[in-house]
Amino acid sequence: MSDSLVINEIYVSLQGESTYAGLPCVFIRLTACDLRCSYCDTAYAFTEGKRMPLPDILSRVKLLTGPFNGPPLPLVELTGGEPLLQKNSLPLMKLLCDDGFTVLLETSGAHDISKVDARVHRIMDLKCPSSGEAKRNRFENIPHLKASDEIKFVIGTREDYEWAKEQISTWRLPAICPVLFSWVHPLRPEQQNPSLKKAPESQTLISRRELAEKIIADALPVRFQAQLHKIIWPPEQRGV
Repeated sequence: MSDSLVINEIYVSLQGESTYAGLPCVFIRLTACDLRCSYCDTAYAFTEGKRMPLPDILSRVKLLTGPFNGPPLPLVELTGGEPLLQKNSLPLMKLLCDDGFTVLLETSGAHDISKVDARVHRIMDLKCPSSGEAKRNRFENIPHLKASDEIKFVIGTREDYEWAKEQISTWRLPAICPVLFSWVHPLRPEQQNPSLKKAPESQTLISRRELAEKIIADALPVRFQAQLHKIIWPPEQRGV
């Protein structure tokens, strides 16, 4: 079907990350990803999913957002997997924006973001060394970022932190948009998909507290985030 997407799940929860953290949000999780980050906690979305026509997706979103009235809701996020792997994610985002939704896009940073509707708030990763996927960073995306977008670094090691600091300085990222530092939450055994890359053994793990204290000590103009959904619910729970 030309006007459809393969969807892993659609659900309503609290936004756990980004500058929208804490707000109720409808999540549209798309199937498939071409990266295998060492810390990935949604490996089930690599292959699990079913095809849905765009009108059905839109109807489901409207049903879930129906009980919420007034600003700043309704909020909708496309996540994955990697949403930009499926070309029909672009018209879906446009449809959602046209209907008055505030739309967020979580993307790995390995794919072209320039064609995404300008009304969408793009939350783009820059993959750190411990992810195993730093070579996939598409730095050509940076000039396309706008003030309403966000850049996220997922940090698991001291080496990640130093690398992120270097990118912030090199690209002058805080002058472009908000910068997020997210600590790598350890995976439970059932989340450790065998296809994931291995973090380099030579690197030194960083604790959540150490990361926070380094940000303060270095006076970095970044937002520390702690994945609220993993604090409220079990870290391995789906649909939250």
